[in-house]
Amino acid sequence: MDYCENMRQMIGNSSLIIVRPSVAIVNHYGEILLSRYSGATWGIPGGILQLNESVEDCITRKVFQEIGLKIKELKLFGVYSGKELINRVEESGDEYQTVAIGYLCTKYEGEITPESNQGIEAQFFGLDHLPDEIDPFIKDKLVGVKGQLEKKIKLSY
Repeated sequence: MDYCENMRQMIGNSSLIIVRPSVAIVNHYGEILLSRYSGATWGIPGGILQLNESVEDCITRKVFQEIGLKIKELKLFGVYSGKELINRVEESGDEYQTVAIGYLCTKYEGEITPESNQGIEAQFFGLDHLPDEIDPFIKDKLVGVKGQLEKKIKLSY
């Protein structure tokens, strides 16, 4: 059982603050890797921080488990929080407020091999050709920082 499940047993549906490290993985063409569970919206890969785990270890673990890539280098991109990151799971009524920690990665190894048992899809998209079914918060951040992101990408290569 993971940290969030343990907390849910203690607090029920009350609001829970979670830390979600995420990573914008960019290939040498300047395309960004987006992933999603089948039928869900596209977003950047990420995970929920567990006890006794660093945010870097969390994102490295989740990307390898779910997509098959080995992260070689992470650069902090931004930390995001606020009302727009409060989510309620309709089926359970659970409410979460996320603190998202965004990283940029241009150095990785391996081939994209999404975890098919969990129904995960993953593929690269150009920043000017993002899918319509992208998470609105992610799209807003990617569009809003496109120039800054492109500069960081050029400096990384």
